[in-house]
Amino acid sequence: MLMHPQIDPIAIQIGPLAIHWYGLTYLVAFALFFFLATRRLRHEPFASITLPAPWTRRDIEDMLFWGVVGVIAGGRLGYCLFYKPAYYAAHPLEIFYIWQGGMSFHGGMLGVIVAMMWWARSRGRPWMQVTDLIAPCVPLGLASGRVGNFINGELWGRVADPSLPWGMVFRGAGDAPRHPSQIYQFLLEGVLLFILLWLYARQPRKMGQVSGAFLFGYGVFRFIAEYFREPDAHLGLLALGMSMGQWLCIPMIVAGAAMWLWATRRDDAALAYQK
Repeated sequence: MLMHPQIDPIAIQIGPLAIHWYGLTYLVAFALFFFLATRRLRHEPFASITLPAPWTRRDIEDMLFWGVVGVIAGGRLGYCLFYKPAYYAAHPLEIFYIWQGGMSFHGGMLGVIVAMMWWARSRGRPWMQVTDLIAPCVPLGLASGRVGNFINGELWGRVADPSLPWGMVFRGAGDAPRHPSQIYQFLLEGVLLFILLWLYARQPRKMGQVSGAFLFGYGVFRFIAEYFREPDAHLGLLALGMSMGQWLCIPMIVAGAAMWLWATRRDDAALAYQK
């Protein structure tokens, strides 16, 4: 079995200023999104859209700013509501203590959805046109975040069979080898989802199909990965032996499938991108 490498969570220390690896992975995620989104503007149908205005690099910059706001606000509120509602109801001011950790992907996703709805409305663009553009640009950013989880030695996996070649002992998790679930999530909901979604989005699609494919794909891959990830200690396994992460994935899978089917069954004229 392997030992989790003892990596200092602080990447750079300059006097009292400490830059953590986890913070750097967020910066990498935002940079990847910006690079991929600007590439998407060269792809059809976005390269040919003229109404209400052509897509520009400035649009991507604005979306990135509001997306960051949505990720932070939604991720924090989602964690407080989904995972520790009673605690934060008793200590409401600690909701703002984001430096203490505690972020939820599902909450962050909802925050981004709200931010993109507001942005699309303010620019007069169809909301699903916006989400179809950004959906394939998200998974590699998620993969970057999982690298940060692995460096920090957090969100480790469940106890593995001692014969598992890549079973890993994590500090603070006992002496038993565990699944490196951060790496599983890096590969599944990060790299694999990106490859599948990027290739899928390069072909002509009806508005909403790419967004639906992202919701469905992430939900399925996260649901699978949760079988190898240690449930939150204060929650454990919930009804039907599933974790909170899996229960939060179910509405995501259903919504993604419904969105994809809805987009598929509408006629082309009703779902044509504005040009």
